[in-house]
Amino acid sequence: MRIREWSYWLFLMPVLAALVLVVIAPLLLGIYYSFTDWNGIQATGFVGLANYKAIFQDERFLNSLWFTAKFSIVSIVLINVIGLSLALLVTAKLKTNKLMRTIFFMPNLIGGLILGFIWQFIFTKAFAGFGSLVGLENLKGWLSTPNTGFWGLVILMSWQMAGYIMVIYIAYLEGISKELIEAAEIDGANAFQRFWHVIFPLVAPAFTVSMFLTLSNTFKLYDQNLSLTGGGPYDSTQMVAMEIFNTAFKQYDMAYAQSKAVIFFIIVAVIALVQVYINKKREVEM
Repeated sequence: MRIREWSYWLFLMPVLAALVLVVIAPLLLGIYYSFTDWNGIQATGFVGLANYKAIFQDERFLNSLWFTAKFSIVSIVLINVIGLSLALLVTAKLKTNKLMRTIFFMPNLIGGLILGFIWQFIFTKAFAGFGSLVGLENLKGWLSTPNTGFWGLVILMSWQMAGYIMVIYIAYLEGISKELIEAAEIDGANAFQRFWHVIFPLVAPAFTVSMFLTLSNTFKLYDQNLSLTGGGPYDSTQMVAMEIFNTAFKQYDMAYAQSKAVIFFIIVAVIALVQVYINKKREVEM
């Protein structure tokens, strides 16, 4: 028994060491530095809550937080709706199921920066060309306004993540017993009733996982934001991750940026844990 215990911890130690060095230690150091005047090299003084007080008067950070929250809500809804719809499509009895799964999942394999540049070309060149062809002026300068920049980011994120979320829903959909669907059909349930009363409650765990993944990914978005809009125009599409990066490496205010990162971490962690708790409770009720 002791040999098994020692072997267990022996194999676990590299993972625990990596977790401590890469995640826990930087997190604790970051929290400490947020209470100092750290300049990226050394901390010469302790400033207490001064950095955190300044955050609530920082309009640029608050605006980026609000923009990120709006973007995340819209993206989470669209990604999960599209992902579930695609999963239902590719689990139907079609000869092209495997081909469609590959096509829908492929955007997730492309790096965020590359995707941003691809969609930047589509929005600025293809949309403008199509707008000139059909006489729609609204399609020109698609990324030049805060509103169109917002929807550009939403479209990009939904296109990239929907295929990944589709795979999660597929795993649960294929685990549903066909007898249940057939029994509901025999009882006279139409397609919507079968989905809402039979299929959806059984894929509720997939919804919990997908919500957590989409929430964390949309809130922490940086590379697509950088390559698609660069935060413009006039920082109107700047998300929190980019705002923190700019504070640290453009304004060279490392301690203040670190305090923003701590606040951002707390917000995302609380929202993620609350949604997991609510969805888990709903699963039991279903």
